[in-house]
Amino acid sequence: MTSAPALPATLWFTRCPVPTATGIAADRQWLTDEFAPDGITVRSLQDAEPDADREAHFTHALPGLFREGGNVPALWARSRGERTRLIGLTWIEERQVVLVAPGSGIRSADDLRGRRIALPVHRIAIDFWRAMALRGFEGALASAGLGLADTVPVDVPADGHPGQWAAELAALRRGDVDAVYVKGALAVEAARRSGAEVAVELDDLPDRRFRINNGTPRPITVHQDLLDEHPALVDRFLAVLLRAADWAAKSPAEVDRILGAETGAGAEGVAGAYRPGTHLTLHPDLSPERLALLAEQESALRAHGFLPEPVQVTAWADPEPLRRAAALNDAHPKSPLPDAP
Repeated sequence: MTSAPALPATLWFTRCPVPTATGIAADRQWLTDEFAPDGITVRSLQDAEPDADREAHFTHALPGLFREGGNVPALWARSRGERTRLIGLTWIEERQVVLVAPGSGIRSADDLRGRRIALPVHRIAIDFWRAMALRGFEGALASAGLGLADTVPVDVPADGHPGQWAAELAALRRGDVDAVYVKGALAVEAARRSGAEVAVELDDLPDRRFRINNGTPRPITVHQDLLDEHPALVDRFLAVLLRAADWAAKSPAEVDRILGAETGAGAEGVAGAYRPGTHLTLHPDLSPERLALLAEQESALRAHGFLPEPVQVTAWADPEPLRRAAALNDAHPKSPLPDAP
C-alpha cells in the first residue's frame, strides 16, 4: 500500500495589493490558525525573507502556493506550461479611468479618436502594466464603437520612474501623450497629485465587458501538485477565504482599514477607488459568466502577444475544491472565526 504524501511544512500565499479574501484572512490571522494544529506554517510571499522566490507571484513555480491576484500573470504562467489550476474567480470593481491633461477638450471615449494613448513599457518577464493599459483603452474605446486602430499608441518607457503610473503621468504632463489609463487606490492619489482630469470612467459603463482587465475577473489559482497530493488542504484554505468573505460582508469599516494597509493608499485613495459595497463582493465563484469574461481576457491577451500558447479557461478551471470548501463553510454557519489577538 502506498503511503499518503507527508504534509508540507509550509503553505504559501500571495495576493495583489487590492481587495482580496486572502488579504483579509491574512490580516485576521485565520490562515495561520487554520493550519497550526497540523504543524503547517502559512507564510506570505510578500513578507518572506529576501531569499524567498518572490518571482513565484508571477510564475507560480512554487507548488505549495495559493495565488489570488491579477489574471495576466496567472494566464501567462499557465500558458507557459506551469501546472496550475483555477479554483475561484472574483469580480471586484476597482476604479478604472482614462486621464487627460486639464483643458485638453477630451471629455469622452469618442474624443479619444486620433489621440495619443500611453502604453508603458516595463522590462519585466510579463508586462502586466502594459497589458492593463491596452485592455483599459480597448474597453473605453469599444464603448464608443472604436478600437485601438482609431488612436495613436505611444510607447512610454517606465525605467527610472518609481511608483505606479509615474512614467505615463509624466508623459502626460510633458505633452508627449494625450491620455493615460490608471486604476486603483494609488492611481486615484497619483492622478490628484498630477492635476490630471478624468475623461472616461470605465466603472460607469453599463456593460462589464468594457471593464475586463487584469483584476476583473481576478483568479485564485493553486498548483496541480498540491491539489493532487493534498486536496483537503486546498479545500480548507478556500473555506477560510469563504468565511473571510462572509465576515467582510458584515464589517465594512474593518475592510476599509485592511484595504488601506493592503494598497498602501490613504483613506481618501481607498474611498475614491472602491465604491460602497466593495466589502460585499469578495466571494469567489466559478460561474459561467465569470469564466466567459476570463476567456475574453485570454483571447485579447493572446492577440496582443502576451501569451505564448492558448489557455482553455474552462479546462483550466476545477470547480470541485470550491464546492467542497463551500460545504465545509456551510457545516459551521454559527461558528464565527476568532478575532485576531
